[in-house]
Amino acid sequence: MSKTTVAAVQMVSSPSVDENLETARRLLAQAADGGAKLVTLPEYWPIMGMLDTDKVGLAEQPGQGLIQEFMAAQARQHGIWLIGGTMPIASGDSGRVLNTTLVYDPEGQPVSRYDKIHLFGFTKGDESYDEARTIVPGAAVGTFEAPFGRVGLSVCYDLRFPELYRAMGECALIVVPAAFTHTTGMAHWEVLLRARAIENQCYVLASAQGGTHRNGRRTFGHSMLIGPWGEVRGQLPEGEGVVIGEIDTGFLAEVRQSLPALKHRKL
Repeated sequence: MSKTTVAAVQMVSSPSVDENLETARRLLAQAADGGAKLVTLPEYWPIMGMLDTDKVGLAEQPGQGLIQEFMAAQARQHGIWLIGGTMPIASGDSGRVLNTTLVYDPEGQPVSRYDKIHLFGFTKGDESYDEARTIVPGAAVGTFEAPFGRVGLSVCYDLRFPELYRAMGECALIVVPAAFTHTTGMAHWEVLLRARAIENQCYVLASAQGGTHRNGRRTFGHSMLIGPWGEVRGQLPEGEGVVIGEIDTGFLAEVRQSLPALKHRKL
């Protein structure tokens, strides 16, 4: 399988799960109609609440619940590998959840899970975030095997920790569902995504929240597909939509053969 079409869905999620499900349904259909065989949703796609604690009340148990049933059905309906951005999964701590990526195969079966390890904290003027207040960090690296090769799972703030990506082993594709703030996104989003692609010599597919949400938060957007030479293959600045592009394992092999950096590692 030399070429595979993939897609990143970009949303501006609201506090309404029902609204977000309908938006995701429409955009997943758009991606599938564009030929995508693997699609990723953004971080927090089912719920961007008025308060950080809103997601705690919507946490689902693993393997059951409206959001998980929706993702399984969408993967099955469109015959796609669906990487479900992130959703709140019950953690055992009544006041906090796991920020979890679930992956479904084209039959709608769950095949992988990753709980976000690195929790975002940021304060600058009146802008302040502390995910640790409502989220329990994950502990395990997440990957799965797709028809074109290994896919590494990461989420948003993970992007700043290159050691996580090294721990995945050699990947054909890394995905980064995110809800990057506009402030940090303007400064660092693209350069970090391109760095992860270049240093790991793989494709990077980033699906973002992108716009001003009802809670007043502004997310950066700029969902994009990046090739293993670090080139941006396509992106969407802001608003709802889909970024579609190809993963070419032949080109991936050429890059790694001409510049065998992964084989030159010493540490």
